Amino acid sequence: MTDLIAQKKIDLSVFDDPHIARDLIATINRFAPEHANLMEVCGTHTVAIARNGIRDLMPDGCRLLSGPGCPVCVTANKDIDAFISLSRIPNVIITTFGDMKRVPGSTSSLITEQSRGADVRVCYSPLDALQVAKENPDKQVVFLGVGFETTTPLVAMAIKHAKADGLTNFSVACAHKNMPNALRVLVNDPSLSIDALILPGHVCTITGTKPFEFLAKEFGIPGVVTGFEPVDVLQGIAMLMRQLHDGRAEVEIAYKRGVKPEGNVTALAVIDDVFETCTATWRGLGDIPGSGYRIRKEYEDFDAIKRFQPTVEPTVEPKGCRCGDVLRGALPPDKCPLFDKVCTPEHPVGPCMVSTEGSCAAYWRYYR
Repeated sequence: MTDLIAQKKIDLSVFDDPHIARDLIATINRFAPEHANLMEVCGTHTVAIARNGIRDLMPDGCRLLSGPGCPVCVTANKDIDAFISLSRIPNVIITTFGDMKRVPGSTSSLITEQSRGADVRVCYSPLDALQVAKENPDKQVVFLGVGFETTTPLVAMAIKHAKADGLTNFSVACAHKNMPNALRVLVNDPSLSIDALILPGHVCTITGTKPFEFLAKEFGIPGVVTGFEPVDVLQGIAMLMRQLHDGRAEVEIAYKRGVKPEGNVTALAVIDDVFETCTATWRGLGDIPGSGYRIRKEYEDFDAIKRFQPTVEPTVEPKGCRCGDVLRGALPPDKCPLFDKVCTPEHPVGPCMVSTEGSCAAYWRYYR
């Protein structure tokens, strides 16, 4: 099926049209192999699949696995501990996206530090953090740079604006990551059996599909980039089932209204100007070379870790928490011994229960 919005006149009702959905479900069943594991690696897909009951529509023998699609969830405890240490520095204002406030570190969280007097503020854009810096010239404003390629260009632009404006009280604690190298680790994991991938729609609007072509060329694993409405997700799954049935391995785009093969060249250029790749630590996946971003030397004055060199406490992982295995797709959230017992959205033990895009939070809300 061609992309449903690739027409000049757009009828948005097609995205939850039950007739189209039933046709796609029939296609999925017609072409599904006897056994197949499909993994989504976007937190918004995880929520869409759970909210719309798509996991329960899969044919017998075919499973949908949730991978490391939530950027807050994959942020390692040592990075969260560094953020918490920064919040304890006098005259520092921490600015961050909302989910990060409640993520537990080794012994505390940003919301706990806020209750103890730290100045922690939620921003909806890195540019909001720049405004906070301009309004508080006597304070140091640190933005917590967490996210995949979707948010990285916005943070890069904020740093460029800060440099152009001569702001000396703004910096970024960078924990940005990129998705392709993490997928390489996953498909190389002998304990996992991934037959096809639902590729991240938001990420691919920036990167395009070229960085993911190795999946098909090197590993023979099909991939489809799709959108986030019910029909979008079903279309992506149907395209993957066709590839598996035909014995093909390609990276296809079902989300043509948002994704081009070459991606957003302007955003990619901004990322490359401000950041360089480095080894990053992923929760559940460990250290992955080339999977992270750090601020280039030309902009190092805006690197909060280098500026403040915070003393970070020894990392302690939450006892019994299986977020790492959930993020690898090795364990369904409801099989974690803490799920809905000790760990709930009101009292989260791990980040997968905190973020709105976390697998555990999605299971708790829609499958509990």
